[in-house]
Amino acid sequence: MEQQRSSTAQSPRSPSSQPYLSVSVTDPVKLGNGVQAYVSYRVITKTNCPQYQGPENIVIRRYSDFVWLRDRLFESYKGVFVPPVHDKSAVEKFRFSTEFIEMRRQALDVFVNRIASHNDLQQSEDLRTFLQADEEKMERLRSQEAGIFKKPADLMQIFKNVQSKVSDVVLGKEKPVEESNPEYEKLKQYVFKLENHLAEAQKHAYSLVKRHRELGQLLSDFGKAAKLLGACEGEALGKAFSELGAKSETISIKLQKEAHQLLMNFEEPLKDYVRAVQSIKATIGERANAFRQQCKLAEMMKLKKINLDKLMITHTDRGGEAEHEYKEAKSEEATRRFETIVQLMNEEIGRFQEQKTQDVGIAFHEFAKGQARLANSIADAWRSLLP
Repeated sequence: MEQQRSSTAQSPRSPSSQPYLSVSVTDPVKLGNGVQAYVSYRVITKTNCPQYQGPENIVIRRYSDFVWLRDRLFESYKGVFVPPVHDKSAVEKFRFSTEFIEMRRQALDVFVNRIASHNDLQQSEDLRTFLQADEEKMERLRSQEAGIFKKPADLMQIFKNVQSKVSDVVLGKEKPVEESNPEYEKLKQYVFKLENHLAEAQKHAYSLVKRHRELGQLLSDFGKAAKLLGACEGEALGKAFSELGAKSETISIKLQKEAHQLLMNFEEPLKDYVRAVQSIKATIGERANAFRQQCKLAEMMKLKKINLDKLMITHTDRGGEAEHEYKEAKSEEATRRFETIVQLMNEEIGRFQEQKTQDVGIAFHEFAKGQARLANSIADAWRSLLP
């Protein structure tokens, strides 16, 4: 990736060069103290696209800016599988650990480059704002976005409305309208199964990382004990124990390094795809909402047509008003919105599967390569102790 970026950046405004948009998320820095502390990132954009201010832009962004971009794209591009953003740390003490910060930096770099390489999302004005606006403007935009539901009363009303709808469904007052489409049902089943299988694989990958670290720590402790034992023994036996301790500590370091590589190159990519599937499920939810809205408006049109026909016969003086209401209530827009979401989802699922095959394939290749390298290294270390 870095080689590709450096080669494409050589002639950013050359007419003959292909359009490109490359983004790097680098240099994480912790700022502030206590609950106000956060990490900033340097976001470097290199492009020859005429919509941008120049061949290179450098801005400072924080995690909430990336969340803002993701939320804006999700609202603007219904039907598109918007890439997921990295999770917040559930444990406060890990938020600013070196490993977590690097893990997040890597994930944010993947996130923004997936957007930059997407045919539709790369055209977004919000993406251009994210990559070029100064920090003050980004802060204002974040504040405006956060202010939509900032009143507790608004949140309570939303909760009551949802609770009321759920109660209506449970009591049989309202039955949810569901799309009946065999291909769509197959897609939903595939997504739900994929989420479960990826989550299971990620859970075991986490266990592998943990096991490597624990074994590394045990060997480190054993190595120290063996060297102390060697110090109080005679020359020949003492030397043997000291060498055993030294090799144990060497292998411990290799295990700790491999645990880190396993985390970054295997567990994290799997976790990223768990988040990606959750993003697809959110898009499925948007499709369901669009379908229900389409059905609701179509039903309303039928009722208004019946009402119009009655009034034209019985109350001709009110027929004009009813006819105006009927024309105003056209449902074509809702139908177009639903059909657009369906078309985009059909395109997106193919793109997602192709990208997933490539990314997960790389992750498994890195896993196998790392385990082979570790096994050979450990075998060589122990073999060196044999007479």
